[in-house]
Amino acid sequence: MDSILIDYLARWGHYLAGMTWIGLLYYFNFVQTEYFKEADGDARTDAFTKLVPRALWWFRWGAMFTFLSGLVMLGIRGAGVTVDITVGAVMGTLMFLNVWLIIWPNQKIVIASNEQVKSGGEALPEAAGAAPKAGLASRTNTLFSIPMLFFMGSSAHYAHGGLNGNTTALITALVIIAVLELNAIFGKQGPMTTVRGVIGSGFGLTAVLWAVVALL
Repeated sequence: MDSILIDYLARWGHYLAGMTWIGLLYYFNFVQTEYFKEADGDARTDAFTKLVPRALWWFRWGAMFTFLSGLVMLGIRGAGVTVDITVGAVMGTLMFLNVWLIIWPNQKIVIASNEQVKSGGEALPEAAGAAPKAGLASRTNTLFSIPMLFFMGSSAHYAHGGLNGNTTALITALVIIAVLELNAIFGKQGPMTTVRGVIGSGFGLTAVLWAVVALL
């Protein structure tokens, strides 16, 4: 099959899966989490039994197919990779890993706990710690999503050049991203606790990374 056609089909699949994944990410962070803050216990338990598992299925597989289709495109483009797409791809990869290694495993614990409560049993003790871990990783993915989408777009429409000659900028950007990812694993939500805070932090991170890539 023609490589141009494969590249286009991968891009098409990337868009479809990406919209599913990021759309549900925003739903979880901007709608569902805020609802759970106000809902009574029975409503939360019912939602975690019937609604959340369905949404998480589309969420995690959307992440998987976004990641896989992205790998196909990167493999085809090879030497054409820019600083912009590298920064965007690194954040996208970390977001994918956060879904499958942090958010989903911990949400499974929360879901199992709610199922026990709904059937008349006691909540799982580990659920109290699992929910904050999943929440922090989800907030971090929301934070990353704003600059990630910016750099995915700029790679085609406002690229800052190839990897050669931009090593300092790339390393600096990756260090910033790594620090934020470490916070996702070991830290706290901080200003990302609120919807306004995580959106503002996302735009702030975009500006910082753009300045690093453009000026260094």
